[in-house]
Formats: sequence, structure tokens, C-alpha cells
Amino acid sequence: MSRVLFRHIADMSNPHSLLNRVRRRRIAFFLALLEQLPRPLRILDVGGTQYFWHTMRFSPDDQLEITVLNTAPLPMQMPRIQIVVGNGCQMGMFPDKTFDVVFCNSVIEHVASYKNQQAMSEEIKRVGKRYFVQTPNRSFPIEPHFLFPFFQFLPIWARAWLLQHFSLGWYQRIPNYEEARQEASAIRLLSKREMISLFPEANLQQEKILGYTSSWIAYFGWE
Repeated sequence: MSRVLFRHIADMSNPHSLLNRVRRRRIAFFLALLEQLPRPLRILDVGGTQYFWHTMRFSPDDQLEITVLNTAPLPMQMPRIQIVVGNGCQMGMFPDKTFDVVFCNSVIEHVASYKNQQAMSEEIKRVGKRYFVQTPNRSFPIEPHFLFPFFQFLPIWARAWLLQHFSLGWYQRIPNYEEARQEASAIRLLSKREMISLFPEANLQQEKILGYTSSWIAYFGWE
């Protein structure tokens, strides 16, 4: 299957893409959970962007405050969304249980190591009364960032070599080996066992594409 087809399936700018349909179902599930909670609500989006909320057609109001935490400063595009620069593995700027809900969408796999993923999971549980954490499933046949079959199971040198020689998924070719290796090493997908270990108290829900589990959602704090 060609890279063009993969990009069509995963293209967030295409409202009819398969990935967009899955994400809309995810947001609908998240919103249904939010509807159960009394207002006002404070939500922290760890590693998110305002663009995500815009594409999901989600508009905060005076009863719903969203804080977006990202490692880079982001332009202000939507009202009632606050931008904070920081690291999701070290959220010391927020006291315990600051937020009613912590939302984390396809981010925890980007912190390079299981040790960092443990740190992020502990911080999410510390600053939030409830949480909703989604991440791709390591066992899904197509790696969702590089859009290459079983890329996640290749040794690091092979992943780096592929990135040196080809543009994969959303990544342009990276000619320098060390840079390619660093990019490939930055993403660590999680298995079901690891998600349960990181969030043992949570409900674990599967998202499926063509019958395969494409990602996990760990959510906690709702009866």
C-alpha cells in the first residue's frame, strides 16, 4: 500500500479520512463523559494544541476553561484557551488536583522512554481529579507516525536507516544518521500491559480500525 494512501487514511486536514472519523468518535466519547460532570470545569490538555480543539469543533465557554500545556509556545487562536509552556513529565507549576479533568491525546508515546512515560502518568494523576489518556497501540500493524508496517518492531539502527533514505509518514527524509536515530528513538509505543501498569485504576477502552485495536484510552474518575 502506498505512502499516498496511508497519508489519505491519516490526513487530519481531510474530514473524511479514517483517522479523523476515529478521532471524532473519541471526542464524542470524551464529551459524553464531560456531560456527566457539574460546571464549571477546568481541563488540562497535556501536549495538545488549540488546532486540535478547533478541528474537533470544540468551543470552551465561561463554564469550561481549557489549559493547553506544550513544550513550545503556541499562537493564541481561540478564546478561553490558556497556553502554558512546560513538560508533561514535570508539571510542578500545577498544585495537586488543580484540574477537574486531564486530557492527553497521542502524546505519552512521544517522551522517548518508559521511565518518562511513568513520570508523565504520575503527573497526570497528581494534577487531575480525573483523566482521559489516549495512545496508539504498539501491536497495531501500521506505525501511526511513520506510516510504515511494523516499523515499531525494527531495531533502532534499521528505523534510523529508513529515515535516512526515505520520507516516511509525516517525516521528511533525515540524511544525518544521528538525527534520524534521535527522531526514531523519540517515539515509544505502549502495549496493553504497559498501559495497565501506568494506569492500573483506570478503565481501558479499545479503538479499532478494520478489526484491529489501533489505540488505547485509559480513563478514570467517572463511575
